[in-house]
Amino acid sequence: MPAPTRAATPSKPPAHRATALSKPQRAVQSVEVGGQLLLALARQAGPLNLGELAALAGLAPARAHPYLVSFARLGLVQQDALSGRYGLGPAALQIGLACLMQLDPLKAAEPVTQALAARTGQAVALSVWGNLGPTVVRMIEAAQPLHVSMRVGSVMSIFGTATGRAFVAALPAARIATAVQGPLGATGIQPRMTKAQLAAEVAPAVQELRLHGVTRAVGRPIPGVNAFSAPVWDHEGHPALVITLLGHQDHFPSAWASPLALAVRQAAAEISQCLGASPPKARTS
Repeated sequence: MPAPTRAATPSKPPAHRATALSKPQRAVQSVEVGGQLLLALARQAGPLNLGELAALAGLAPARAHPYLVSFARLGLVQQDALSGRYGLGPAALQIGLACLMQLDPLKAAEPVTQALAARTGQAVALSVWGNLGPTVVRMIEAAQPLHVSMRVGSVMSIFGTATGRAFVAALPAARIATAVQGPLGATGIQPRMTKAQLAAEVAPAVQELRLHGVTRAVGRPIPGVNAFSAPVWDHEGHPALVITLLGHQDHFPSAWASPLALAVRQAAAEISQCLGASPPKARTS
């Protein structure tokens, strides 16, 4: 599946969390210093030697070593007996798994969604892939009245909306093929499609997402309303949600380089980061 351009995971918290954390509070500097070692390990694909790890954390090796000794005693890191390289330990895995189990994608998306709506003045929708297809589960109205039938519970057309095509571009092709042969055909396409017909519908969505990081609707399916959508990825590289920004064409430029398209990409990337996303595998069809 195609991956929109995704920024590397930063060492600082996302913007919506940074605001809360920026309030004056008492902190333990040594924890923050040592934590850079754990964050450096988390960003790497494999174990590192002391010098490499210390450099990534911005520390001298002699200063980094005592932290690693303490982390090893806690099980947060482990050192290979033969190579001497350091990697994350079993306690780090337990913390990560516990975090994933407690994580609610909609809750993680809420502050980003609210900020996007406030910043742009446009309507924002969050959708999941439900039993009947792309289903709206959160809707924030635009600052200016926008007469659309899109509400919580609305099932969107698979190929006829930006929301649906974002799912088409992100989900495995076999899953889309299975979906359109069932009751989902009632969402705007014929219930039976040949492989060639399906490929002709899927390919443009895949290409849009690969090139622009978003899918787009210009005056359809609702005349006069434009939209950009982007998938939100979970820690396994699967689309957990699709975030859609939509508004009246008079106030919603539809160019791919539009600031609104960039805003949607950034919002999707920020939520994906909160979900522990890793880059999804490339999809070519």
